[in-house]
Amino acid sequence: MAAVGRRGTVKEFAGFNPQEDAEKLRKAMKGFGTDEDAIISVLAKRSIAQRQRIKQDYKTAFGKDLISDLKSEISGKFEQVVLGLLKTSVQYDVHELKNAIKGAGTDEGCLIEILASRNNCEIQQIVATYKKEFGKSLEDDICGDTSNMFQRVLVSLATGNRDEGNNVDDQQAKKDAQSLYEAGEKQWGTDEVAFLSILCIRNRTHLKRVFEEYKKISNKDIEASIKGEMSGSLEDALLAIVKNMKNQPAYFAERLYKS
Repeated sequence: MAAVGRRGTVKEFAGFNPQEDAEKLRKAMKGFGTDEDAIISVLAKRSIAQRQRIKQDYKTAFGKDLISDLKSEISGKFEQVVLGLLKTSVQYDVHELKNAIKGAGTDEGCLIEILASRNNCEIQQIVATYKKEFGKSLEDDICGDTSNMFQRVLVSLATGNRDEGNNVDDQQAKKDAQSLYEAGEKQWGTDEVAFLSILCIRNRTHLKRVFEEYKKISNKDIEASIKGEMSGSLEDALLAIVKNMKNQPAYFAERLYKS
């Protein structure tokens, strides 16, 4: 059974019966027309792990693939949402990343949101699944579709190697804050590597202290300095990292509000 993710508000459905849910979905797709409300009432109220059970039981009970049946019955944005609900969180991230990269243009916002917000274990699972599904490494695809310092930030995040401890070294935090100040506000031009080296490596608790020390030194929030020193996708990526380190639910709330 797939692990239940740490994000989102959909919890395990009490009294869950995958056989009954499979039957409800089959009934919603039989005959003339499709009962979209019935599909929503089942899939939108079950956890990720429970939806995986429903997929298995649907195939067992009817000898047919639930996703294939749904594709033949629904379309458009509704289809995209429903099929997304039937993926595990890792599968969903992998396909979103691939869609962000393939074709003309790149959805930088999608790349940033996923890579800046997932923990090390999730990133490593994404990287392994991406390679298995598409026969090409995520890093290679990132490098083929992005460039310059933005590319380097994404590659760093895609290693899934951030310090995830809770240790805070007060002296190092002051030193990091001073380094960020000297790399941006204090000089003409910006040392972008200094921002990458600190924001992509240090743990959440330590970075929060760094941001406090930075404000004491510069009389500015780190976000304001990034906005003044960076631009384009690099600015968006570094801001996403900072916002995730400070308050991840608030970051996703902002993304939803602006979507």
